Amino acid sequence: MLRNDIQFPFGAVYFRKSNPPRDDWERDYTTAGEDGLNIFRHWFMWSAIEVAPGVYDWEEYDRQLDLAAKNGIKTVIAELIHAVPDWAVRKYADALQVNADGTKLGSYMGVSAATGGFSNNGGGAGALTLNCPEVKEAAGKFLTALATRYKDHPAIYGYDVWNEVNYSADVDYSSYAKAAFRKWLEKKYGSLKVLAKAWHRYSYAEWDDVEPPVHMAPYPECIDWLQFKRDNFYDQMQWRIDTIRAVDQKNVIAAHGISGAIPNMAANGCDDWLAASKVEIYGFTWIQARKGTEPWKTWYGVDINRAAARGKPFWHAERQGGPLWLQPQVISRDKEDGRVAEPEDIRIWSMTSFAGGARGVLNLRWRPLLDGPLFGAFGAYGMDGSRTPRSDMQSAMAKWANDPAQKTLWDAKPVRGEVGILVVPETQEWDYLLNYDRKEKPYPEAMWGAYRAFLAQGLQPDWVHIEDIDAYDFLYFPYPIMFTAAQASRLKAWVKKGGTLIAEACPGYFGDRGHVGQAQPNMGLDEVFGAREEEVEFMPDIGDRIHFKFDDMAVDGGGLLQSYRLTGGTGRGTFDGGRLAVVENRFGKGRTLLIGTNPSVAFYRTDGKANAAFFAELVKWSGRTRHASLSNDALFARIHKGENGSFLWLVNPTRKAQTTTVTLADRKLSGGRLAWPVNHAYDASRIEVPARDVLILPIA
Repeated sequence: MLRNDIQFPFGAVYFRKSNPPRDDWERDYTTAGEDGLNIFRHWFMWSAIEVAPGVYDWEEYDRQLDLAAKNGIKTVIAELIHAVPDWAVRKYADALQVNADGTKLGSYMGVSAATGGFSNNGGGAGALTLNCPEVKEAAGKFLTALATRYKDHPAIYGYDVWNEVNYSADVDYSSYAKAAFRKWLEKKYGSLKVLAKAWHRYSYAEWDDVEPPVHMAPYPECIDWLQFKRDNFYDQMQWRIDTIRAVDQKNVIAAHGISGAIPNMAANGCDDWLAASKVEIYGFTWIQARKGTEPWKTWYGVDINRAAARGKPFWHAERQGGPLWLQPQVISRDKEDGRVAEPEDIRIWSMTSFAGGARGVLNLRWRPLLDGPLFGAFGAYGMDGSRTPRSDMQSAMAKWANDPAQKTLWDAKPVRGEVGILVVPETQEWDYLLNYDRKEKPYPEAMWGAYRAFLAQGLQPDWVHIEDIDAYDFLYFPYPIMFTAAQASRLKAWVKKGGTLIAEACPGYFGDRGHVGQAQPNMGLDEVFGAREEEVEFMPDIGDRIHFKFDDMAVDGGGLLQSYRLTGGTGRGTFDGGRLAVVENRFGKGRTLLIGTNPSVAFYRTDGKANAAFFAELVKWSGRTRHASLSNDALFARIHKGENGSFLWLVNPTRKAQTTTVTLADRKLSGGRLAWPVNHAYDASRIEVPARDVLILPIA
């Protein structure tokens, strides 16, 4: 069902009522068309359109699509039913979502639109709960009217059904959500008696006695609450899709998240894999002004979205094109750290996403808002819609991307990475509960630390969901403290068939429902690793005091400490003091390396000053060959393969030109014309990549 009338979607988010001013629309559309932009997304806010029950004001939105058709620009309709009409807040006051502390949500001004109807706790859920049948019916009528009105318009491209997929960690404790939770529990457990035993609450007399937990802690009831919220909100996402599809069976359904699976899958529902599974195009918001400009962060944003898309097309759905003023994310940061976007920043941020596999990009503002706290933010064009050096850069890239000469480039896709970082949702859920009241957050530090460490080694580290491990033969499992028996069996079978697994301390220490295994490693994994636990220490607050040796190499630990005795494996290192720290083992056709602490945490906390040599040694141990080896570690390489052509992307995020030699594992540079920069000359024996730019070289 994907559209093929645009080679490379390149555009922006334009209309968020009441910005930009109406008098400028026709001129803005003309400018966008002249500059090569071919797609706009607009916020179709329920609160701005259904001005009274059953009374719709479409006039300004009709004008957007008519201008788009006139100027050769396609339109993505972003439905925003979480922007709730004020009359609905009054009419359905009993359906207001409720925070954990008992306070009700209300109708506030939306910071990203300076328009009313938004909730006051962030996230992608509105003030009213869709668990209320009357609210769901009213919102469904709006979506039906929306799709009916625009499904056949010549400018329509499709619909975005959930803006920045996430929800607040604090909602929803309304009576409607509680009722839905009880039904979910009854379906899962079958009876109140079984639930009472599973939750260790033995005095439930009726289902109405069951309350969702308010304080998050490592108990089965909290696991169920987290999983219910995920299922509930994603069922509502599916309902949005089904409601639109009942009217429009031909146009694209898309959504975009915030690449937030690490660390916010558990708390805020940022399950990019689940979201992407429901739509035809998935995308991500990634804004350096809010995240920082360190190269690994830019790579993380696109890499995790590519993994979640599982081969589907995906876009950089909201990319920064201008400055950000006064917001808490930028305070005290350097001017060059995303606060003032320069043309070269737009180029490198966009090109890094393309190198990561994104096949579309939208600036999150065509021009800045004139109202509210995000005044002046993010737009590539000026406050008055005039062209700027930033928009000129955007225009040049848009025209290049849609030149028919680039079709072969966009048909090529990133190859599989040399190593996979294993993602298990249950592991994150448990860490969130276990460390809820603690400042130490070892899970995200370990996950990002491992990713950064392999990225710094010149590899392409892919994020691999536990459901997708069969596509990989080398996995690294950071901070694997909890997962299910079924997942343990899956990993065991994967290693036995020939997989290579490196795991950090305490793999599966907590099993199903968070129950501690009495034999460690838990769930039969002692056989896989060839070792049993001797001692364990859960002291992440002083984890930086952990040190060990890998053969003769000194390595810093972090997070947890687990020492071992051998049951078939081979010792490869000891902690200071002599306890066994590292065990190598062969299991079936595969092999494992068990590391009794979290060296990934040390790498993360020291920005790579610690353990770089250790991760280099792990690459050697794995036997993996880099897809592309560079002599300059300031640069990044990505290989894209296609039926009609393959390419090497060399990415330079630094502010000066960088020179490197290149060795490819199974290919060679073809010596043909560069795809970017066009007509740029290069010496294949000593390649120079311009500052904040990329080279895209054809390879044989």
